[in-house]
Amino acid sequence: MTETQRKIGLLACLVTIVLAVLDMQIVSAATVPIVRDLDPEHGIARIPWLISAFSLASAAMLPLYGRLCDVLGPRHVFLGALGTFLAGSALCGAAPSIGWLIASRALQGIGAGGLMSVTMVVIAHLGRPGEKKNKGAGTGGIVAGGGMAVGPWLGGFLADHASWRWAFYINLPLGIAALVAAVYALRLPRHTTSRAIDFPGAALAAAFSTTLLLVTEWGGRQYAWASPRILGLALVSAASLALFLRRQFTTAEPILPPALFRVPELRLGFAIQALVGIAMTGAMYYVLVYLQLVRGVASSSAGLFLIPMAVGMTVVGVAAGRLSDRGWSERTFTISGSAVTAAAFLLLAATGTHTSLWQLRAALLLLGLGFGQLLGQLVQLVQQAAPRPQLGVATTAIRFFQTLGGALGASLFGTLLNRLYDGPGDVGSLAALRGPARTEGLTAYVSALDTVFLCVAGVMTLSLLLALRLPRTRPVAAEGSRETVAA
Repeated sequence: MTETQRKIGLLACLVTIVLAVLDMQIVSAATVPIVRDLDPEHGIARIPWLISAFSLASAAMLPLYGRLCDVLGPRHVFLGALGTFLAGSALCGAAPSIGWLIASRALQGIGAGGLMSVTMVVIAHLGRPGEKKNKGAGTGGIVAGGGMAVGPWLGGFLADHASWRWAFYINLPLGIAALVAAVYALRLPRHTTSRAIDFPGAALAAAFSTTLLLVTEWGGRQYAWASPRILGLALVSAASLALFLRRQFTTAEPILPPALFRVPELRLGFAIQALVGIAMTGAMYYVLVYLQLVRGVASSSAGLFLIPMAVGMTVVGVAAGRLSDRGWSERTFTISGSAVTAAAFLLLAATGTHTSLWQLRAALLLLGLGFGQLLGQLVQLVQQAAPRPQLGVATTAIRFFQTLGGALGASLFGTLLNRLYDGPGDVGSLAALRGPARTEGLTAYVSALDTVFLCVAGVMTLSLLLALRLPRTRPVAAEGSRETVAA
């Protein structure tokens, strides 16, 4: 690839990351206009599926995408994922009913799973020959985090000032431009490895992740934890995991090779990324709930409070290159990022019902500085240590563990919050309370929420301890096989 092709390819990758991450967040702010337009009588009951269909399909495809990258080459898989995402976006925008929209969101999620993982594999190949550190991977992580912060605000803006359909149509011109640029620019290496794909293993991984996400999404909300539906899903999830692990140790070409976990950087990197997923769930969701429920901030305006977090990530992205030149390694960034993020959650744990909103913005800025050091650098850490023929599997695995961590975090913290709340009624009835009962309820809610933030600080302290165990020297990834250039 020429230098111009590398730059065009990197720009196309960054655009697709933004599109995929925005679509995870943007719809949550447009649910009311969607229901009002498509099904004002019964649509509200199906809204959870509108959000879950995207995340379930995305998570289920991640292990398969990694293996497809290593077998077919990342270029072909990237183009296929982007095309699928754009087709789903067009169908979502044209949806005449909620059912159509949910099915189209699932199709969109299948493509988005590749955009949020395969794209990082493509970026790993865009480094210049002889370059020790691919700065594009760090940039991709920062862009993903920034998209998560800006998504709710953009969704609210489009819902208030345009049709909700533009939340999907906006993907088409940008996505088509990225697709054309990728076809022109990307000329990526492909390893001469076995072409076998463990489809049964991929199906078991999809079954495990889908049922686990459904348990964490429904448990304690739509159904009681001890209900037959939740217990049945949990049993299927456990059985799928057991069968998946058994197959990975017995099949010749596993979808997630157990040998990867023998590499300390990979083993620890996967664990830390899962903890980061847990923490990001706590930051994104509960801060927005606090602003809307306790402080009375409108939903479209609450998303603006996440902008300091995006600014913090951008600052890290700008400074990371200079810090790397001064000797900061991925290990250093991971240690520093974990410590800064833990400190930010300790600051959030001191939040009260009348805490200055500027203190909240400062905590979110600190969170951005912490997450910015973790998101991109963990990807680079894994890619540096992964055997080159398994680069796709290793890269998608780190995204897979973040997704599972986020789901578990949402479930655990939601359950903890409900258990700790000791005010009138329950958490779900807070919005209907009035007078002294509301004051008492909000005080009890904030007290419980502070404990949740304290627990998240503990999670990031565990991340810090794991980061300190990372080896100080960076291994050289084994080539494993000869590379050939694929058009």
